[in-house]
Amino acid sequence: MITFRRILAPTDFSAHSHEALRHACGLAERFGAELHVIHVLSEIIPTGPDPLLMPVMPPQFYAQDEERAKEALKTVLRPEWGTPAGLITAVCWGAPAEAIVDYAAGSAIDLLVIATHGRTGLSHILLGSVAERIVREAPCPVLTIRSAPAATA
Repeated sequence: MITFRRILAPTDFSAHSHEALRHACGLAERFGAELHVIHVLSEIIPTGPDPLLMPVMPPQFYAQDEERAKEALKTVLRPEWGTPAGLITAVCWGAPAEAIVDYAAGSAIDLLVIATHGRTGLSHILLGSVAERIVREAPCPVLTIRSAPAATA
C-alpha cells in the first residue's frame, strides 16, 4: 500500500498554488501526513533584459521580504481544506525549481504537490516551467495540479 508521511506543497501565493495547497491538505489529512509548505524567494530582481543593470538591494530589503513571506505562510491554509498531522512552513532562497527539489531531498519528502500555471507557446519558452523541471528532477513522486481555466463571458 502506498503511504505518504511527508507531503511538500510549494506556494508562490497565487490562485494556482492555492489550488495545489487545497489538494495537498486533503491528501495530508487522508494519509495522516505531515504537510510542508514552502515559499522560495530569489535575490535576483529582474528589472530589465540586461542582468548587468539590476540594482543591488540592501540586506534589510531581503530580511523584510523573508519576514513578509513567513507571515503569509502562517495564514495560507484554510481549515476547510483538511487538517494535516503536522505542519511545517519554511522560506527558502534560490532558484525555485532547485530550491524545491533540494528541500524535498533534504526533508525526505514522500510526495510533492505543485501547481502548473498552464503557460503555453512563447511564454512557456521564455519563462520555462518550474513544474516541468521539478517533475524531471524531484527525488519523489510529483502530483501536478492545473487550475481550471477561467470562464470566459
